[in-house]
Amino acid sequence: MARISAAHVMMRVLEDWGVGTVFGLPGGSLDSTMAAVHDFRERIHYVGVRHEEVGALAAVAQSKLTGRIGVTIGSAGPGAVHLLNGLYDARADNVPVLALVGQVPTSLMNTDYFQEMPENPVFDDVAVYNRTVTSPELLPQVVDTAIRTAYAKRGVAVVVIPKDLGWAEIEDDYVSSAGAWTQPEWRLEARSEDVARALELITTAERPILYFGRGAHGAADLLRELSERLGAPLVSTYLGKTILDDAEPSYMISTGRVSAKPAVDVGLTADLIVFIGTNYEFGAHLFSPDARFIDVNLEPTVIGARHAVELGIRADAVVFLEQLLDAVRAAEPPSHAGGPSAAAGARGRWLAAAREDKRQWDAWVAERARDEDLPLRLEAVYAEINQVTEPDAVFGVDVGNVNISTARFLHLGPGHQMVTSPFYATMGFGLPAGIAAALSYPGRQVWTLSGDGGMAMVIPDLVTQAEQRLPVINVVFTNRSLGFIEAEQDDTPQPHSGIALSDVDFAKVAEGFGVRGHTVVTREELREVLSKVAHTEEPVLIDVKVTDDRQLPAEQFPLRASDRADFADFRRRYRAEALEPFADIAARHGVALG
Repeated sequence: MARISAAHVMMRVLEDWGVGTVFGLPGGSLDSTMAAVHDFRERIHYVGVRHEEVGALAAVAQSKLTGRIGVTIGSAGPGAVHLLNGLYDARADNVPVLALVGQVPTSLMNTDYFQEMPENPVFDDVAVYNRTVTSPELLPQVVDTAIRTAYAKRGVAVVVIPKDLGWAEIEDDYVSSAGAWTQPEWRLEARSEDVARALELITTAERPILYFGRGAHGAADLLRELSERLGAPLVSTYLGKTILDDAEPSYMISTGRVSAKPAVDVGLTADLIVFIGTNYEFGAHLFSPDARFIDVNLEPTVIGARHAVELGIRADAVVFLEQLLDAVRAAEPPSHAGGPSAAAGARGRWLAAAREDKRQWDAWVAERARDEDLPLRLEAVYAEINQVTEPDAVFGVDVGNVNISTARFLHLGPGHQMVTSPFYATMGFGLPAGIAAALSYPGRQVWTLSGDGGMAMVIPDLVTQAEQRLPVINVVFTNRSLGFIEAEQDDTPQPHSGIALSDVDFAKVAEGFGVRGHTVVTREELREVLSKVAHTEEPVLIDVKVTDDRQLPAEQFPLRASDRADFADFRRRYRAEALEPFADIAARHGVALG
């Protein structure tokens, strides 16, 4: 039987599992792995990054976007440690990622050799599978098991490979388990008695909302009809933003700091909240303490983890919505059998009040978007981006104020994709996500949206976009501040400390990395640049100089004018005189908020 290097067999295992891209940065401890990467260059695309963190974040973003395992590699010592930040993002969002980590040759292990470190303990907390290969023959098997485990447990798998083991020749007889693997079937139905109890709780409530997360992906029609029939406004997590079109009248977007005012309003005043496919971490602070909760999730450890629940239901979110809609239809009088009927009574008035709140918010945002003030306001910048966004565009969004503005002002719908670091919230996510998106979806329009703080962390990997000739539109919002933290310091209150940033000429920096750069100061300049780059075939960077004025903190907008002694000043400060407290809107519809 033929004998080939163990690293070569390992690469074939990756190929069997459908891995098409590997992100990494070579090091001496990775020599045997890199030789095999070279041998497979026609079948598995190697993307050389300038920092291992970027490679890890790109692998994570690829996994989030596609559902397939992302693969990243890092050398012994510093290369391994640099992977950690990206791997923790994968852990936080439960996505499968494989990290192949170099190690010194076995003959030099445990001698405090150059760059040697005990790597498995470093990855113990972040990984669902964490092994060091101990013989050449085991290398393909360990990698095979790592991938299988990462998929099964939806997490990070780490394989540490001593340099000499990859070089060693083994018999070419390993058969991977990829062909036998099938994804778990997640369509778990709720118990019929739980569906009936959920419907009873909803129909006896006066102010219910349906609060959904990523688990409700693909359920737009179900959510829309249930909202109409039950009189329940729709609210989502930030990541749920692409499930429904933002223009949907009953869809209030998201609550919290990364929010729109209508979602904050209904969240604070709902008397029943139906959590569907979400593990929203701030729920205890953003909903009425008197509200009752129904928590629907496939993962039993999530149910009731964030708040006390009236009813916990273990089920797939979409399947539960189908069952609930069937129960709603079955409970309606025969006269309504021809189609959806609007909820009557208190719940109908409640939904109407929420819809008016949203119309008022949308009109206010639209008016703000017409503003020609300098420095540019984010409403105006996003309005121009919305004009050239393709129906299937993909957005890699960084972390910070850019999440607030994206939640509020970027018009998205079911054809779009958006990826960010929502829970671990690592700055610097946007640019690596753009690399992953452009590689995963050739031919689609790809954007990255970053603040100047986040972009500065990872900007050397613009050269990776240039080398790979990736058509990514990188937008940098330069406000010369860590604005998200600045707002927190204002609210504490405390002096501004450590948040000021220099006004970097990102366009000039981009040119140095081989990427065409544009600096934008006026709206007309922005419109002109966007029209030129909307269908770019190479990476570009647009440095937009924007105001550092704080966006309206929707979570601080009072439900009643009397709730803030400084209400008139508060509205004036944010030029929000056109926005009413929700209690005033609700009163016009005969809804008492309690």
